[in-house]
Amino acid sequence: MRRRIEQQLIDWKSSPDRKPLLLNGARQVGKTYILEKWFGKNHFKNCIRVNLAQNASMVQTFEGDLKPQRIIEAIEATYGVNINPDETLIILDEIQKSGRALMSLKMFCEEAPQYYVAAAGSLLGVKIKQDESIYPVGKVKNLDLYPMDMEEFLWATGREELADQIREHFRDMSPMPEASHKAALEAYRQYLVVGGMPEAVLRYSTSGSIIDAAESQMDILKDYMADTTQYATESESVKIRACYNSIPSQLSKENLKFQYKVVRKGGTASIFGASLDWLKYAGLIYQCDMVDSAFLPLKAYVDPSDFKIYMNDVGLLTQHSGMPAQLLLSEIEVDNTFMGGMTENYVAQALTAAGHKLYYWKNENVGEVDFVIQGDTGVIPVEVKKAIRTKSVSLNKFRQLYSSAIAIRFSKKNFGRIDDLHSIPLYAIFCLKAR
Repeated sequence: MRRRIEQQLIDWKSSPDRKPLLLNGARQVGKTYILEKWFGKNHFKNCIRVNLAQNASMVQTFEGDLKPQRIIEAIEATYGVNINPDETLIILDEIQKSGRALMSLKMFCEEAPQYYVAAAGSLLGVKIKQDESIYPVGKVKNLDLYPMDMEEFLWATGREELADQIREHFRDMSPMPEASHKAALEAYRQYLVVGGMPEAVLRYSTSGSIIDAAESQMDILKDYMADTTQYATESESVKIRACYNSIPSQLSKENLKFQYKVVRKGGTASIFGASLDWLKYAGLIYQCDMVDSAFLPLKAYVDPSDFKIYMNDVGLLTQHSGMPAQLLLSEIEVDNTFMGGMTENYVAQALTAAGHKLYYWKNENVGEVDFVIQGDTGVIPVEVKKAIRTKSVSLNKFRQLYSSAIAIRFSKKNFGRIDDLHSIPLYAIFCLKAR
């Protein structure tokens, strides 16, 4: 299936000052497939994937000196191939299994930059957090792979022309033809159920069955929880799972601020803070930080005690929460607080995939704006509405308070613009790429 990261991989290959590539992303987002089956197959004569989770002898190889030539010779001997630096892609998969393998990327950067070396690991963020000394600072090119966004979902389900049409109308904020708008909203409702995990999307696009997609989602959720037992102590694993399992409850509240007491009665940051960090570094959740002032840079105004948590994929949220698929697929609006939280989760996922850091604004005396985006010259307020009712007191007050050049409202309404307020359909967030 077509992924947007493909062009970034091509650019990396042709870069004159190329460094080893480090592909980050949660388990099951397609890292191995995109590197081996697409990039290696289509852009190199040869491709060798060293799976460090399955090859103990190669893990042992990295325990010796990290001279690139010695490592290359070991790979050649193990896999029975000749490595031509101009024609071969070397993939170090599940690199979190060996801190020394991660450290070797520094040596490849400095002593053997002619080799094409790409590394990937699902729990890499957790591994680096445990031992930051193994990370080759400044010696790798980092790329992030997320679950498939709405545009990639449209590509995968044979609706490329609809995706192009959405981009065309985004450029001038002109309304989509009604038939196209309805078709895009239908695709959006499907996406809420299927989500963007590649296996779930592939099974859905092949069979058209929501049940097939759901089976993939259940397997992925089981794998996620299994990782907590493999990469955390037993007591830590219990707390990590408790935090993860609380997310649907967190999103069903009127106030979406993450509350430790929802995880467990009497819960506090000292008890569960490290567990949330584990989920974040594993790429299983996104954290949206609260700012109380809308000035640049937003990071300077973060209140670390106030934040929201979203799951990395809205389809997994649907499965994990037990939300009936038929309710989401129906054109009849579901009027409950969880649907609002689910819509925000979708927006958070889409903004993250588009390259935006997640922030929201809150002023106890004025109100709350769902998301704020850091622009080149100011802060852009973003309001999220789950349906077509779009009245918002907080957004108007924010605009008055900070004289925002533009404001954005995501809803099921068609494209439109009234003065500096841009109405963008929920299905079109992928167009809002960060600079």
